[in-house]
Amino acid sequence: MAKVLIIGAGAREHALAKTFVKSPQVEQVYVAPGNDGMISAGIQTVAIAVDQLTELAAFAEKKKIDLTFVGSEEPLVLGVVDVFKQAGLRIFGPSKQAARLEGSKTFAKNILKEAKVKTADFESVNSLAQAQAILAKHDLPVVFKLDGLAAGKGVTIISDRQAAKDYLVNLYAKFAHEDLVIEEFMQGIEFSFFSLIGENGAAVHLPPAQDHKRRFDHDEGPNTGGMGAYSPVAEVSEMTIHETIKKIVEPSLKAMRDQGCPFIGVLYTGLMLTKSGPKVVEFNVRFGDPETQAILPQLQGDFYQLILDLLDGKQPLANWQTTDVFLAVVLSAPGYPTDVKKGFLTPLPAQLPVAIDIDYAAVTKSASAFLSNGGRVATLVTHAKTAAAAQKQLYHYLDQAALALDYRHDIGYQLVDFERQTQGK
Repeated sequence: MAKVLIIGAGAREHALAKTFVKSPQVEQVYVAPGNDGMISAGIQTVAIAVDQLTELAAFAEKKKIDLTFVGSEEPLVLGVVDVFKQAGLRIFGPSKQAARLEGSKTFAKNILKEAKVKTADFESVNSLAQAQAILAKHDLPVVFKLDGLAAGKGVTIISDRQAAKDYLVNLYAKFAHEDLVIEEFMQGIEFSFFSLIGENGAAVHLPPAQDHKRRFDHDEGPNTGGMGAYSPVAEVSEMTIHETIKKIVEPSLKAMRDQGCPFIGVLYTGLMLTKSGPKVVEFNVRFGDPETQAILPQLQGDFYQLILDLLDGKQPLANWQTTDVFLAVVLSAPGYPTDVKKGFLTPLPAQLPVAIDIDYAAVTKSASAFLSNGGRVATLVTHAKTAAAAQKQLYHYLDQAALALDYRHDIGYQLVDFERQTQGK
């Protein structure tokens, strides 16, 4: 029986752990560092931080881990895959060089340019003078993207020219040579597309999802790590998915190989479906949170075997459900994302209706309760034949639960609108 190590601490990693533990081949899943809400049959947390690469590898050696799966981006950008491979340990994820797809917006844009893949027009700058010169001739709204990792919160969209000038002055007052990407604002339907990439061109493409980044209802407020998601995305046609694979994912992977840094692992392609077709918003090199919580429960099969096949260069057979909509709503602490308050009661699995599952993130155990210990606390997940039905059963619970935690009340509204518009057609 196999042992699996997952690196990360949030609801995404909880969903991954539960998916691996379903495999008849897996006897134990470790999550480093994990959180108190994850501890259950077959899942154990390990007090090693995600940036302690040598300690993680040493643990994997000591416990004879058969497979390590990296959930969060920081260890990937730091080079955890290289460390594990040098130790002869099996791990699924991109090398440090390949992880630059997420670690550097400029690198990712240059890959897209080389691959001739559609994306927003952009300029890369690293000084206030350069940025001001670009802004002076730029249309509004303007999109500013910090070049490095920002936990999903490094994008700022500004429609007022004076506000854009102030943003640049404030940024470069703090960081005199900050690498910044300035790009055009794209309009359309935004969606997330995940591909599991193995050796020898083996690949599995997952059902698309749509994330809700803004903190408040009606897509208002600051960007966050994600307040909810749904999957599949009926607004995205099979033709668009085919175009995404053939004209975006595959050319980008080829450009990576041509650069001498072939990509193995989870490739997230963030896309905008514009009037002229899908365009790339950004790449990530790991699963998204909360999209993972809405996608992985749709898998019909053995996730552990699927990953092994990819690492062996075999093309897996992956089946995904096609009848229901999966809806994920994030519970966040009051004040998130700017002034997080802690210590609020979080639902226990036994308190939830049978139709609702929970993936824990920033929680700690206190007596027989879980208390919030950070910004995004947990993700509630349900599924139904329609988005409207999924919303009804999840929000019925939330609205009567009287939680002190916060959440958006409109996750999946785009699909509900689409269902309403297409009903009877």
